[in-house]
Amino acid sequence: MLAIIGGTGIYSIDGLQVIETYKVDTPFGKPSADIVKGLLHNQEVFFLPRHGNNHSLLPAEVNYRANIWALKSLSVSQIIGLSAVGSLQPEIRPGDLAIADQYFDFVKGPREKTFFGQGMVAHVATAEPTCLALADAISSAAKTCSIEIHRNKTYACVDGPRLGTRAESLFLKNAVQCDLVGMTNVPEVFLAREAQICYCTIAIATDYDCWQDDPSTHVCVEQVISRYGNSLEKAKLVLQAYLKAKPALCNSDCNHALKSAMLTPIDMLSAEHNEIFEVLSY
Repeated sequence: MLAIIGGTGIYSIDGLQVIETYKVDTPFGKPSADIVKGLLHNQEVFFLPRHGNNHSLLPAEVNYRANIWALKSLSVSQIIGLSAVGSLQPEIRPGDLAIADQYFDFVKGPREKTFFGQGMVAHVATAEPTCLALADAISSAAKTCSIEIHRNKTYACVDGPRLGTRAESLFLKNAVQCDLVGMTNVPEVFLAREAQICYCTIAIATDYDCWQDDPSTHVCVEQVISRYGNSLEKAKLVLQAYLKAKPALCNSDCNHALKSAMLTPIDMLSAEHNEIFEVLSY
């Protein structure tokens, strides 16, 4: 089952025929919003707006653990995220789409980044943090729409909510060699892996962040919003094409990430941890 997590400006999905709305209680609190199940191009999908229905949550305020756990509890096996990003490379122009295959965690604030801890220990491998099969299927869907989508890109995640300094932008571009910068995909991507869910983000470049010499190109909220609409339509076309095609079949370890990750013996887990582990591991 596929879930779509909508980022900035995506608080509903056009054409989604709502079947049911779920208010999910999780061991980690409430998700960003109620989760909607519906039909889109004759495919059942779930939808969750990352920032809430009215964009009321800062990136650091999103309850990422509750979001991912809630989707997993509803038998979601694939997540496609939609995210606005800044481009750190000249070839990724504002308005372009990209798939983040790698992540650089530059988040310094106290976000909860794992389901484990407090007596339950696991170390999940994230050398390849996204699902290659899902990324390939999204790329193939984009080709059927004649839409270019950049591949093999690295997403740097920062705290926000402020927009970055030029020094930070240049550091991420040159020292770390990242291609995209955003505020929300960490820890979302890593929690999806802990939950054994295939995950991939369609990143929508809205600006060149602030690494260029020309101040007129530096990111501002007005610029992001004004450029976002047309680019978002391209992302929606890619999603539609993906749903119309045969769903991606994962041939990697996404759905078996916990197989050798657990260090705490299962029979030593508390009742609370057993509840969490049973959901994550099925």
